[in-house]
Amino acid sequence: MSYQNLTGNWNYPSSIRAGAGRISELAECCKSLGITAPLLVTDPGLAALPMVQQAQNSCVVAGLNCGVFSQIKANPNGKNVEDGVAAYKAGKHDGVIAFGGGSGLDAAKAIALMVGQDRPLWDFEDVADNWTRVNESGVAPIVAVPTTAGTGSEVGRASVITDQDNQIKRIIFHPKMLPSLVILDPELTVGLPAKVTAATGMDALSHNLEALCSPFYHPMAAGIAVEGIRLVKEHLATAVADGNNIEARMQMLLASSMGATAFQKGLGSMHALAHPLGAIYDAHHGLLNAILMPYVLQSNRAFIEERIERTARYIGLENSSFEGFMRWVLALREQLGIPHSLSEIGLADLASDQSQLNKIAVMATEDPSASGNPVQYSAEQYAVILKDAVLGKL
Repeated sequence: MSYQNLTGNWNYPSSIRAGAGRISELAECCKSLGITAPLLVTDPGLAALPMVQQAQNSCVVAGLNCGVFSQIKANPNGKNVEDGVAAYKAGKHDGVIAFGGGSGLDAAKAIALMVGQDRPLWDFEDVADNWTRVNESGVAPIVAVPTTAGTGSEVGRASVITDQDNQIKRIIFHPKMLPSLVILDPELTVGLPAKVTAATGMDALSHNLEALCSPFYHPMAAGIAVEGIRLVKEHLATAVADGNNIEARMQMLLASSMGATAFQKGLGSMHALAHPLGAIYDAHHGLLNAILMPYVLQSNRAFIEERIERTARYIGLENSSFEGFMRWVLALREQLGIPHSLSEIGLADLASDQSQLNKIAVMATEDPSASGNPVQYSAEQYAVILKDAVLGKL
C-alpha cells in the first residue's frame, strides 16, 4: 500500500487528522478551537529539535501567540505540572498543544486540566468519582501531536503523573482531558532512534494485548485491539529497521492510537507492575512493559488461552497455539533488541531484596490497572511474577 493512501479525517474518539505532512495544519487546528495563544508543551529533548521550532514558528506566522514549555521529566511528576500551569498563566495562554511522546502528552493534558482548578492535582486521581470535582469550564482546549508510536495518550482521557513525594504513579482522569484535535503525522516520528521506536512500539502492543485480555465486556474495544496487534506484527520491525519508512511509521502511529482507544476496556498486570517500577527507578515505561510482557502472559495463560489462539489465527501466525503466540512475542523482542529480563536494565538487586520486591508487589495490587487483569493477583503472586522477570525465568 502506498503511504499516500494512508490519510484521512476521523472522529474516533477524538477528531483525528492523519497523514504525512499534516503538521502544517497545526495553526488552523488551534484556530478552529478558538485558541489564539497556545502553550506548546513538550520535553526538553524535542524542544531543541527543528520540528518544535518549526511548529512554534508556523503558529506565530499564522498570528498565534505561541509559547513553549519543556521542563518535563521522562516520567512527568506533579512539580512539572505545577510549573507548566505557572508558565500557562504567565504567558496568558488560552489553549495547549500537547507535542511529543507519552511524557509530553501526559504532562500537557494535566496542565490543560489544572489551569482552571482550585484543588490540588492529586484530588483528581482516578479513584471513585474524584473526576466530578473538576471545574469543567476551566479545562483548556487541547491539540495533540504525538511524535512517538506507543502510549496513544493523544486519544486518552487521562494522564499518568508521578507523585514524587510518595514514589507512586497516579492516574489523573477527566473526560475533558481528551484532546479535541489530534494530528497523526508519521514524518514527525522519522528521527526517532531505533531503540526508542522499539520500546514505544512494544508499549503499543502491550496496550492492545492487555485490552484484548481484560475480562470486562467491550466488544468494540476488543475488535480494535486485535487489529492493533496485527498492525504491530506487520510494521514494528520495519519501523525499527528502517526509520524512514513512512508507511511503517504511519501504521505504528495508528496501532498506538488504537491501543489507547482499546484500553478503555482495561489494562492488566504488565502495567500494574510497570507503573511502580517506573516511579521508583525512573525506567522507561514502554521498555518495562516489553520486558514484563511474556511473564504476565504466561501467568495469565489459563484465563486467556482461547482469545490468544483466536488472535494468533487472525494475525497470521503459522503456529496459532498459545505457545506459538508466545514464541512470536519472544522472537519479536529479540529481533528488536529488547532485554529478556529486568536484570539487564539494572534491576538485578531486586532478586535478592525481598523487602523491595514485596513493596512493589503491594503497589501493583493497588494500581488501577490491576483491576483489568484476567485474574486478581495477591501481592505474593505479583512478587513471584516480578522475581521471574528479574531473573529471566519463563
